[in-house]
Amino acid sequence: MSLSSISIQRPVLAIVMSIIIIVFGVLGYTYLGIREFPSVDPPIITVSTSYVGANADVIESQITEPLEESVNGIAGIKSLTSSSRDGRSTITVEFDIDVDLEAAANDVRDRVSRSLSVLPPDIDMPIVAKADADATPIVFLNVQSDTRDLLQLTEIANNVFKERLQTINGVSSVQIWGEKKYAMRLWLDPAKLAAFQLSPVDVRNALNRENVELPSGRIEGDDTELSIRTIGRLQTEAEFDNLIVKEADGNIVRVKDIGYSQLGAENERTILRRDGVPMVGVVLISQAGANNIAIADEFYKRLEQIKKTLPPDIKTGIGFDITTFIRESIKEVEQTIIVAFALVVMIIFLFLRDWRTTIIPVLVIPISLIGAFFIMYVADFSINVLTLLGIVLAIGMVVDDAIIVLENIYTKIENKMDPVEAGKKGSAEIFFAVISTTIALAAVFMPVIFLQGITGRLFREFGIVVAGAVLISAFVALTLTPMLSSKILKRREKHNWFYNITEPFFVKLNETYQRQLKYFVANRRLAIPATIFAIILIYILFSTLPTELAPLEDRSRLSINVTAQEGATFEFMDRYIDEAVNILKEKIPEKEGLIYLTSTIGGADGSVKSGIVNVIL
Repeated sequence: MSLSSISIQRPVLAIVMSIIIIVFGVLGYTYLGIREFPSVDPPIITVSTSYVGANADVIESQITEPLEESVNGIAGIKSLTSSSRDGRSTITVEFDIDVDLEAAANDVRDRVSRSLSVLPPDIDMPIVAKADADATPIVFLNVQSDTRDLLQLTEIANNVFKERLQTINGVSSVQIWGEKKYAMRLWLDPAKLAAFQLSPVDVRNALNRENVELPSGRIEGDDTELSIRTIGRLQTEAEFDNLIVKEADGNIVRVKDIGYSQLGAENERTILRRDGVPMVGVVLISQAGANNIAIADEFYKRLEQIKKTLPPDIKTGIGFDITTFIRESIKEVEQTIIVAFALVVMIIFLFLRDWRTTIIPVLVIPISLIGAFFIMYVADFSINVLTLLGIVLAIGMVVDDAIIVLENIYTKIENKMDPVEAGKKGSAEIFFAVISTTIALAAVFMPVIFLQGITGRLFREFGIVVAGAVLISAFVALTLTPMLSSKILKRREKHNWFYNITEPFFVKLNETYQRQLKYFVANRRLAIPATIFAIILIYILFSTLPTELAPLEDRSRLSINVTAQEGATFEFMDRYIDEAVNILKEKIPEKEGLIYLTSTIGGADGSVKSGIVNVIL
């Protein structure tokens, strides 16, 4: 007994199987993340090493070159680039796209560990990080104040915003851009150091020796036990000024004798502004596979709660929100799905011209599409533009099997066969045709899995979604469609007015097709030149069309990078950036919400190296 016959005899079983597909699809949908494009981790490993106080030449010779020599021997490396600047070395290793990212990261870590013995002993431990497609900022919130400095804003950003936002489900980390941490700076006079026969190393050793807090044990008695704490950390400028650097022959040299202490920011080389006003930014980074839209929605809810408790001088604003583009892209594709579904239903009705025959294939479409979400969940995919485009394409394909089965059954009913018997015989006759067409369609899209490079990674989800939806549609067409046909379809002795009006057109259409088919069969030799012409035309059109990975998209953003001349100051760079912003304001039409984000990057000698202007419309 075939699957279709069982479904006809056991209609409840056929309905339950379709309901199970819907339930699993809905459950899978609730766990799917929402992204703009599929998550593709490029096989890129970055090795970052900090060496405070060293110039670029020392970084290059003592850190970058030894690490490059060690890492260069790993198999599968596509390119190896490095940058050495004051106090920091960065090596970027790009592997072939087919290389496993985890294995590549482990190989790089092993090579870096082998090189530690030849690196300077007082460097920070090298950090090996792999590129993560999800480790990109989702939302950028800027925090400003007219009365507070950046140090105080950083403290508020960390203690208020970061503490409340980092518990959002799906958030990997919360970063503070443009933050200024408190630090005690010791300004030393070279002449006084020479007079006391001291060097900056002596001051550093004195700090390491005196500015400590060590465990001191405990006091035990018969009835009590007390822990002892020796407070040895220096807190104020006066305490640092009175720090003893050297003591010899009864003479004491303190920090205030060779310089002075000043409480300030740890990093004074960079600054971030919005519309010319200094600020700090709170940035949300999502976890791999997280639902970015759900994260953004929860972020805005918590932001409204935080605003109620903020001091009146604190101002907040949204620098950017990438979920805006994700929402628009997903919304457009969803609209396309609705339009495609409506067009399919309309075309089916125009050709079948009966609501009973139209409702059966229409039921197959949502069941197959909803079931595709479960396949996406099992395959660890996400809801993105490409997977939804696969669903759009599948709308017209999943209905084919149901129409084939329906048409064969309806033909037998019109020939005065009992609907139940027509359902059994009609589905049995068309069973292998449905299976063969389904396998053929799935075979067309499944090879996308084996595509190499970024293109293969992106369109893998597209191909699997389409193939999975087609397979589900075949199952539904062989179970639910025969059962519904045996229950709903009836032979009509008299057709409706719409059928009678349109019947002459379809009769003429069939006759025209029959005449053309007979002519082409009689002149079979025309097939060869027609095929050759089509191949040549395809080649010409394919070679002349421009190629790109994805269409260009206007996201209303403009970035200007400015490199300063040698010896430029922050004041000079600020004036230069202000002039650039004024020119942009003249050229760009004023729009509501126009934002200018500027940042300035300084060098080790206190001069300005570069500036960046980001314009967000």
